[in-house]
Amino acid sequence: MITIRIIKRFSTALLAFATFFPAPSQAQKSPLKKPNIIVFLVDDMGWQDTSVPFWTQQTLLNKRYHTPNMERMAREGMKFTNAYAMPVCTPSRVSLITGANAARTHVTHWTSPNKDKNTDHADPALKPVNWNINGFSPAADVAHTFHGTPLPAILKQNGYYTIHSGKAHFGSTGTPGSDPKNLGFDINIAGSSIGHPASYLGEKNYDNVVNGKSNRNAVPGLEAYHGTDVFLTDAITTEALKAMEKPLADNKPFFLYLAHYAVHIPLNADKRYLDKYLKAGLDSTEAKYSALVEGMDQSLGDVLDFLDKHKIADNTIVLFMSDNGGLSTTPARGGQAWTHNLPLKAGKGSVYEGGIREPMLVRWPKVVKPNSVADQYVIIEDFFPTILDVAGVKNPEIIQQVDGKSFLPLLKKPAWKDASRELVWHHPNRWIAAEGPNIHYASAFRKGDWKLIYDYRNARLELYDLSNDIGEENDLAFSKPEKVKELAALFSKQLKQMNAQWPVFKSTGAEVPLPDAIAAKH
Repeated sequence: MITIRIIKRFSTALLAFATFFPAPSQAQKSPLKKPNIIVFLVDDMGWQDTSVPFWTQQTLLNKRYHTPNMERMAREGMKFTNAYAMPVCTPSRVSLITGANAARTHVTHWTSPNKDKNTDHADPALKPVNWNINGFSPAADVAHTFHGTPLPAILKQNGYYTIHSGKAHFGSTGTPGSDPKNLGFDINIAGSSIGHPASYLGEKNYDNVVNGKSNRNAVPGLEAYHGTDVFLTDAITTEALKAMEKPLADNKPFFLYLAHYAVHIPLNADKRYLDKYLKAGLDSTEAKYSALVEGMDQSLGDVLDFLDKHKIADNTIVLFMSDNGGLSTTPARGGQAWTHNLPLKAGKGSVYEGGIREPMLVRWPKVVKPNSVADQYVIIEDFFPTILDVAGVKNPEIIQQVDGKSFLPLLKKPAWKDASRELVWHHPNRWIAAEGPNIHYASAFRKGDWKLIYDYRNARLELYDLSNDIGEENDLAFSKPEKVKELAALFSKQLKQMNAQWPVFKSTGAEVPLPDAIAAKH
């Protein structure tokens, strides 16, 4: 049995700042001048939604997209080929700002703009778990939230000017987590409880008014662009660059969290880029999607150009990441469902690789070697301790236990490997009403090249060797029962330690067995 409780203890410095190396490295010593830090987060961007190949070879999908600034960042910095997030957005965002895994935060699904609303779709076999449907809270005793010490608040306390621009989606409306300023951001541009925009179009005021009523997903705070032809991606980028002028003038380090609404639906046409994809033969849906991707990439270029123009690139680390795998359902996407991330299996909402493996890049001149590649697997909660390491923040007072590990040493030594590390994805939720490949009530575990997937509904374990089978096509569970038992025992231990919430069968009222109980039957 897995108990349910709210974490209220202080973490130790060891847990909070665990790194891949047992001894502190020179890179962990506080620099004379604190580096600027930029997190460039994309929404719903898949591992293949770029002209940068994150595999051993270029694919047809890589050839479809045009992302010259991601190519530039890969040339000038480091590419991570095994970077992971959660299957959907809010869990990833909460893990990024707290360092805690979703199994621990109990924020395992996306939060509604409406307070106290469960976004799970009803499942015929399983009851919904009592997850934290209101997301993250910087304040204690807020119902259905995970209470923790947020990353921007720590950085602000340590001399950083903190800027939020774009999508927040940390908590539901009416809770403290819905406003980025409550999380320690000095400036909030267009961030709220919404998970996607009503529109990307300035002509529509980033809204979708019906019968005189504004859409619940109208993007707030960009009135200066209403009635213009400025695309949403450009508006939040322009405002972010403006906001950076103040800390530069004050000679103060800054933390910019530039979290794009792109490339999430609705697929509004970015007219600057649309025609090239239509002329390339893509259907209108895929052409719009590709144009959203290129518009996001232009934003990245604008940020890199700003750093170069102001001669602060050498002292600024830029971290590029996506919050979950690429959307691959139809008719939201064109073509055939579950093919948009190939060779990765499935897409957003799934614990298969297509739902959790992400494009990740890091540029930090004079620290990160140009054109370098790291194959070591990392995960979204690693951003929290890494950024604190970069900022030289030692032993901050935080209330949550941190699961992430700093990858700062990896930035200096990209060839280093740790096959003993264990990763957990916990998604005891049903993302959409339609059926799909493990897009509901499933969890996964990785250690080394081995990955174990647990389908709760069917009480079934699947085993894959990712080094030889990145597409998860060859299930080895029956041919390697001892490996299944080994991983299932480790997986179950992690879930228990994190007090993960666990689903119940509707038919019997009994909890779904833990992975080790299923493995014992093999």
